[in-house]
Amino acid sequence: MTEAVAVWVVLGLAFVGANLPFLFERILFVRRPAAGRKTLGWRLLELFLLYIALGLFTAMLERGAYGSVYPQGWAFYVTTSCLFLLFAFPGFVYRYLWRARRRGA
Repeated sequence: MTEAVAVWVVLGLAFVGANLPFLFERILFVRRPAAGRKTLGWRLLELFLLYIALGLFTAMLERGAYGSVYPQGWAFYVTTSCLFLLFAFPGFVYRYLWRARRRGA
């Protein structure tokens, strides 16, 4: 896989992964919540776990392509987490703004 393709694959996975918690009502994509609706806290926890999973996946890609993973500082993690949150914005708008307005709430 070329570097450009790998970058686009990672960005695409980040966009899809960031929106998954807002599209599904199951907690950690397995179990239905007892209260009937998943809270924002669960969605944020899933968002964090998906960010970690994507980071591990990209580290595997980097290790496979170059043989080692380049060490990252705190600025890298702040930047990538902000980008992940930015990617989650369409799902947040769909769940909390657009759907609520269509229901009349």
